[in-house]
Amino acid sequence: MGDDYMDDDEDYGFEYEDDSGSEPDVDMENQYYTAKGLRSDGKLDEAIKSFEKVLELEGEKGEWGFKALKQMIKITFGQNQLQKMLEYYRELLTYIKSAVTKNYSEKSINAILDYISTSRQMDLLQHFYETTLDALKDAKNERLWFKTNTKLGKLFFDLREFAKLERIVKQLKVSCKNEMGEEDQRKGTQLLEIYALEIQMYTEQKNNKALKSVYELATQAIHTKSAIPHPLILGVIRVRKHQVQTQCKRQYSGFVAE
Repeated sequence: MGDDYMDDDEDYGFEYEDDSGSEPDVDMENQYYTAKGLRSDGKLDEAIKSFEKVLELEGEKGEWGFKALKQMIKITFGQNQLQKMLEYYRELLTYIKSAVTKNYSEKSINAILDYISTSRQMDLLQHFYETTLDALKDAKNERLWFKTNTKLGKLFFDLREFAKLERIVKQLKVSCKNEMGEEDQRKGTQLLEIYALEIQMYTEQKNNKALKSVYELATQAIHTKSAIPHPLILGVIRVRKHQVQTQCKRQYSGFVAE
């Protein structure tokens, strides 16, 4: 796994106070790197015990406990110890309110969710996404809430559970409205992600009327200054648009020929 937020050797996103002489911090840091060494040597069960020791040394939730939990999540996922992995993940989520910075926790959790997305166990993925959303109710991290809901929406699309996907889309759209109840064009990037989900769903459902409406909205969003779409999102929109245009031309040609 090449993601630095899942495999920390540097202290991304942390804001330190000048307490470099703190003995407990030094002990936890040494313990953390001892555990990482065991993991690197392939001694995974010993590494788990060593990472758990970091949590025992931790008086107040902080960076080293958060890092240790990420490593234990990674190890247990590789060992297919899914229940244990979920326990570590739930514990990690208790750190996001105040123990680590908002930016760091957001990127770390995104990395974890991306990491486990390779699993073919759809029920596991759904459980992880929903557990994350529950934890975010009090954390007030709108970006992470949006990204997690988007991942859950994509999962429901893969499962062809369109009623659940529609509920997700509705929630996402509400989050992108301004005080007037209109779509906030300052959230162009988020709107494009929503439209991409809708386009895939309506294409699968062969709902061309709804597709046409979403394409018009997506085209407007693409040209707003606030929209910085991911290439994959643009790809979904443009490929589906081309497919529908081709289909419409065929239908028109058939109508004229009759």
